Amino acid sequence: MSFKIENYISNQPSGNVILFYKGNVDSDVINNVLDTVEEKMVEVNEQSKLRKKVYNVLVESLQNLYHHVDRVPEDFEDQTAERYGLLVVEKVEGGYRIITGNFVHAENIEKLEEKIKRINRSSHEEIKELYKFILNHQRISAKGGGGLGLVDIARKTGNKLEYEFRKYNDKYSFFYLDILVTEDI
Repeated sequence: MSFKIENYISNQPSGNVILFYKGNVDSDVINNVLDTVEEKMVEVNEQSKLRKKVYNVLVESLQNLYHHVDRVPEDFEDQTAERYGLLVVEKVEGGYRIITGNFVHAENIEKLEEKIKRINRSSHEEIKELYKFILNHQRISAKGGGGLGLVDIARKTGNKLEYEFRKYNDKYSFFYLDILVTEDI
């Protein structure tokens, strides 16, 4: 099959990639990624405010990969990964880009896309109110969250969530989420 998850990354304007990972996402990987990215930001004397923001958004992004990925299709190259994900962290002018990717069942795409569109239509004030509302009124889902992850990412970055669904087959697409973290906000 000609589907390669790296194609999305190669088509993006590139900065300085400080971390690229694809494979199973588990607690060890999450801890290693967080440690590695923090070490690299310290090495380049990144401002502590931006470091903290990147770290917090990275935590949310990794939790999304850990809790909300769908199993890989039966014909995908990596059948050993229970929670297959892609993560790229790169230094760009004015901040960092965090790109995540994971398989999504076709039946879940519409709901996820509507959620992102709602977030992207909202002002920063509306996002803060939505965050408070979800925090105070939502129940924890079977996957462990109350729907806060994407809202919290938008709240912390102040930027729109860029995304794309690339069809893998009739049952699955690969979902890319592209987050810009800057010093603003």
